[in-house]
Amino acid sequence: MTSPTALIAAVAAALLALPAHADGPYRNPDNKSVYDAGEGTYPVLYKKPTVAEITASLDRIRGYMEATTPTKVIHKDSGVQITDFSKPVADAVVEPSSAEWGIQVYEMGVVHAGLMKAAAVTGDKQYTAMTARHFQFIADKYPYFKAQEQQFKLKRANSFARMLEPRSLDDAGSMCAAMVRARFAKIGPDMSQFIETCSNWVYKKQFRLPDGTLARERPQAVSLWADDLYMGVPALAEMGHLTGKREYYDDAVKNVLQMTQYLFNPQLGLYTHGWNANNPDAPRFYWARANGWAVLTMSDLLDVLPKDHPGYPKVLAQLRLSLRGIAERQSGTGLWHQMLDRNDSYLETSASAMFTYVIAHAVNEGWISAATYGSIAQAGWVGLSGRINARGQVEGTCVGTTFASDQIYYYNRPTSVDALHGYGPALLAGAEMIKLLNNPKIDIQVKLRTYHYVPKDAGATNYSHE
Repeated sequence: MTSPTALIAAVAAALLALPAHADGPYRNPDNKSVYDAGEGTYPVLYKKPTVAEITASLDRIRGYMEATTPTKVIHKDSGVQITDFSKPVADAVVEPSSAEWGIQVYEMGVVHAGLMKAAAVTGDKQYTAMTARHFQFIADKYPYFKAQEQQFKLKRANSFARMLEPRSLDDAGSMCAAMVRARFAKIGPDMSQFIETCSNWVYKKQFRLPDGTLARERPQAVSLWADDLYMGVPALAEMGHLTGKREYYDDAVKNVLQMTQYLFNPQLGLYTHGWNANNPDAPRFYWARANGWAVLTMSDLLDVLPKDHPGYPKVLAQLRLSLRGIAERQSGTGLWHQMLDRNDSYLETSASAMFTYVIAHAVNEGWISAATYGSIAQAGWVGLSGRINARGQVEGTCVGTTFASDQIYYYNRPTSVDALHGYGPALLAGAEMIKLLNNPKIDIQVKLRTYHYVPKDAGATNYSHE
């Protein structure tokens, strides 16, 4: 007859041996009583993650990113590598990624943020090798592609178009913030000229409302996108951090607060995706990733905003309101729905990763209480980790999505492992969860078949009557 100890070990081993994306039901291996009739089963592997498990997930993502982001110049038609850079040729391009990613796109800026966070938390500098490689390649090949543009006038067909001539916040903001962070971390070459070009676009050239709110001229002539909180504000915040100039911080805070006035629904605690000046009272669409960009922006801003800035308590208060609204809509898998207020929409990965990261980070920074929010972050990681497959691909991420005005569009946006939007947030979430598990101010108790994140200064718990 198999002993209870052997049975427990066998069950735990079987559960942990399952691939990350296998379907449930699962039994919680943290409950050592395998005969506990009060223990249910779950659609995800409901357990306290370990640092080793999270690190393994991060390593898989890093390895996949390294393998799918070449830094070579080739002839566009033949694919032959170019090694002579003395004279530009018209068909020279950066070798495309096998996953259809560009190394200068805004999503890659989030990837670099995630890699830098992972390196800082784990102490493993391998995480930033890709950042250093990408930035060195940009610095080295910029003169070549600048000369190519001067000679052949390729405009947006030039592989370095975003660095040569930004035309939008998507071109400029996220990468600008990543480059400034890399500078503080002493990763890669001096990117000053690119930081200046990109920050200048955000601060001085981007289309704005008369009140200074960052705006777009699509899909209507005057429109706001919640996405643009992230596309603009972290760059402004990091420029304040880099230069010490108060006006950058002021602009960053102004945009968070003013964008919130236009887009935030205080009754629901959620941001609508966008707003059109010619139809200000239109129905609202609570797209998950738009809310992800919003809370990630506020988190990044608070990381560098001086605490004596008059906007600090206002941004912090808004982040708390947003996280409460988001937390209340977490699904029973730990993930969040594509449309946050619509439980019949699919569960989406990139927004779930953003929420998991920001909630965990806010707990670690003391912005919100570990009680409840710590377990919410853990549940988020449980759901998210099941979306990271054996190759390091992040599954279930909504592809690029415009600001739309009907639910059919949002509900039916495809998901793809080639949607880069999920990779940076997943790296951020995993790194911050490692930090949360190691947080010396929190006692993580496994009691009554669930998890309680108890602040160590909140007094002792007592289960003697159970």
